[in-house]
Amino acid sequence: MDIVFYLLKNTALWILSILDLAMLLRAIMSWILQGEENRFSMFLYMITEPLIHPIRQLCYKKNWFQQTPLDIPFLITVLLIMVVEMIIRSL
Repeated sequence: MDIVFYLLKNTALWILSILDLAMLLRAIMSWILQGEENRFSMFLYMITEPLIHPIRQLCYKKNWFQQTPLDIPFLITVLLIMVVEMIIRSL
């Protein structure tokens, strides 16, 4: 049973690390390639947007952070991924 838990924990951490990297690359590419669409940026969007979209919808619905120049839902998503990663590492 310990082996199964170990494998699940490491798989979850591996997936979260990939999501961290995808979020970082998406942020960097949004600064460099503004308005340009290529396959890689579309791939990053496809991977990360399902995580960001619910938080973005909640912020728009509640009229939170409407006047800020930063993409706050993106930052909240990154923080949530980091918190989940920390919780899994502590198990």
